[in-house]
Amino acid sequence: MLEIERAEGCWLYDVNEKKYLDLISGISVSNLGHNHPVVKNAIREQLEKYSYLMVYGEFIQSPQVKLAQWLAAHLPGQLSTTYFTNSGTEAVEGALKLAKRFTGRTEIISFRNSYHGSTMGALSLGNQEERKNAFRPLIPGNRIMDYNHFDQLEDISKKTAAVIMEVVQAEAGVILPAENYLQDIRERCNQTGALLLFDECQTGMGRTGSLFGFQQYSVVPDVIILGKAFGGGMPLGAFVSSKEIMQSFMTDPVLGHLTTFGGHPVCCAAGLATAEELMKNKLIDDVGRKAELFRKGLSHPLIKSFRNSGLMIAVEFGSPEMNFELQKRLTAGGLLVDWFLFAPGCLRMAPPLVISDEEIKFAINLICKVLDGFDR
Repeated sequence: MLEIERAEGCWLYDVNEKKYLDLISGISVSNLGHNHPVVKNAIREQLEKYSYLMVYGEFIQSPQVKLAQWLAAHLPGQLSTTYFTNSGTEAVEGALKLAKRFTGRTEIISFRNSYHGSTMGALSLGNQEERKNAFRPLIPGNRIMDYNHFDQLEDISKKTAAVIMEVVQAEAGVILPAENYLQDIRERCNQTGALLLFDECQTGMGRTGSLFGFQQYSVVPDVIILGKAFGGGMPLGAFVSSKEIMQSFMTDPVLGHLTTFGGHPVCCAAGLATAEELMKNKLIDDVGRKAELFRKGLSHPLIKSFRNSGLMIAVEFGSPEMNFELQKRLTAGGLLVDWFLFAPGCLRMAPPLVISDEEIKFAINLICKVLDGFDR
C-alpha cells in the first residue's frame, strides 16, 4: 500500500519522496495528468465566486451552462441536452430511467463482461455472479448478450427499452467491436424502437484517440454516458441525449430525476477547463502515435497479445498469477500499472494523455527488464 504525498504530471511521490510513473490515471481519470495548472486555476476561480447553490434549475450557474454548451458543440446535433451527475455510475442509472420513461418499456439489454458501475441498476447489467449474488434481489428485466455476436441481435425486440454498451469493452481487457457490429446494433435499435446507450466513461475525453470513442465508428447513440476523465479529477458525470428524449423527465412525474450535487459548479469548472485544454493543445491528435510507441516497444516472448484503443491498453500474459507478480515488481521499480476486472491475465495501462516519449521509453524499458527476470 502506497501513501502518496503529492502528484505532478505523470508522477506520484510517496511520503519518502520515491516517485512512480503513473500508467493508471486513476482508471482513465487523470487524462491531463495530476495537478494540472489550468484545472487548478479553474477550481480556484470558481471557489472565489461560489461553491454550491442549488442544482435543480432554480439558478442559472455559468459553469454548468458553459460545459453543457461545450458538449453540445462537440457532439452530433441530436445529442444536445445534458443532465449532470456526480459520477459515471449515477449517469448510467439516470440513462436507464430515461430509456424506460421514454419508451414505456422495461427490458434492458447489456453485454457479457461489460462494466457500468456498482449501484443496483448498474450491477444488474453484469453477468458476474460472484459480484451480484451478495446483493440480490437486483433489478429485473435484464437480458445479457455476447459482445461481437451478430447472431444474437434478434434478441433486441419491441420489448427492449435500451441497449447499453461500451464502445470498447474495457474491463474485459480492451475488446474492440467487430467490423460493422455497432452499425448493425444501431440499425436493429432503429427497427425496434429501442434506445442505444453508449457508456463512454472510460473511452471518453480523448482516451481512444478521438474525443469520444463512438466517433471512430460512424454510429451515433441516442444517449451518451460520461464520467471519469470528464471532471478533470473532480467528481462529475453526465448523460446526454436529445431534447425530445430528455423532456420525458419533465412530466409524469414532474422532476422525474433529481440530484443534489450533480453539476456542482466547481466540478463543472474543472470539467470545462479539462475539455478545453484537451482540444487546445491537440493532445488527442497525438494519442495514436504514443500508443504505437508502446506497441512497438513492448515486444517480448512472454507477451501473448497487445490490444489497445488509443491509450487504453491491455498487455496479455494469460496467467493472472504472473500478471500480479509483474505488477508488484514494477511498483518496486517505480512504475504503476493495473489489471482488469474480467481479464486478470492482462496488464492494464491507461497513462495520462500528456505522457512524454521519454516517460513512455522509461515504462517500456522497465517492463521488458522485469519480464526478463521471469522463467520462460
